Amino acid sequence: MTDLSLTVSGATRALRRFDRVWLTLAALFLVLTAVSPRQAWDSAGFTFDAFVWILPFLLVSVLLAAWLKAAGADRLIGATVSRSVPVAILLAAAAGAFSPFCSCGVVPLIAALLAAGVPLPAVMAFWLASPIMDPEMFVLMWASVGLELTLAKTAAALGLGLAGGFATLGLARAGFLQDPLRAEVGRGGCGGGALAPADVNWAFWREPVRRAAFGAEARSIGLFLTKWLLLAFALESLMVAWIPADFIATHLGGEPLKTIPLAVVLGVPAYLNGYAAIPLVGGLLDMGMAPGAALAFLVAGGVTSLPASMAVFALVRRGVFVWYLVLSGLGALLAGFGYQAWLMI
Repeated sequence: MTDLSLTVSGATRALRRFDRVWLTLAALFLVLTAVSPRQAWDSAGFTFDAFVWILPFLLVSVLLAAWLKAAGADRLIGATVSRSVPVAILLAAAAGAFSPFCSCGVVPLIAALLAAGVPLPAVMAFWLASPIMDPEMFVLMWASVGLELTLAKTAAALGLGLAGGFATLGLARAGFLQDPLRAEVGRGGCGGGALAPADVNWAFWREPVRRAAFGAEARSIGLFLTKWLLLAFALESLMVAWIPADFIATHLGGEPLKTIPLAVVLGVPAYLNGYAAIPLVGGLLDMGMAPGAALAFLVAGGVTSLPASMAVFALVRRGVFVWYLVLSGLGALLAGFGYQAWLMI
């Protein structure tokens, strides 16, 4: 083997020791700095602000997951909820429809729930319903676009959560979507091999082995979620800068049969968060946008925006991720067409 081959081989092994997500994030900002220093600075500021906003949710969820693991409550919670999964789906969809979580903010909580053994159907119900509506958004939408569309979006959140939860339950009972978390998250990873006590001790800090398990779980899942959320926010900053709002406005007018599917397609990679989308949709409605298309855009963008989808992809196995996208797209379509049909009655 030549010296050059040895050098390349050594460099390759060295790179493998570094995490690919951190490397991608570093490479992204290096390229931006070289090509557009102003954009690199703006993206860094955007990423920092977004991460600071989500940090309280992240900390609470990480500490909750670590506490449940160290206390030995993960098995207890999973077994308790599994006794009546349909009831758990109903409660999760209702809680999700009125919870104050955005599409990215719900990801750390979902990680904690899945790691605690909560069945995927119940988690999916909460996951789908939660980003669509929350109390603050309800008030803002009511003031901006009227009570009718606001109630329609609330109903879409609850309906999508219930439909997605029970559809997932059907697949799970048929033997699909088993072990939803990736190997490096939750059981089998993220401290999964540290401690799995049979007895529950909520005061975990009294036992050294449980304190160690708490620290290992918190560090592992905290770093895992942090790196993916930082990369997602960095990419979102580029979408905000490079995809003009006029592009969306130009392509969402016209016949509902055409605009509702297009609204779903544009909503999936939407760079707008739920609050920023409200004035845009209000302006589009004033310009003649079909109300069904507006609802489809809000639902699709809320659940599966690109940053949120990246975080979901990092968290669950590929089959669960694809199923999540299918449910989101179909739910947004049905919500849009259903609302438009109801208005025509």
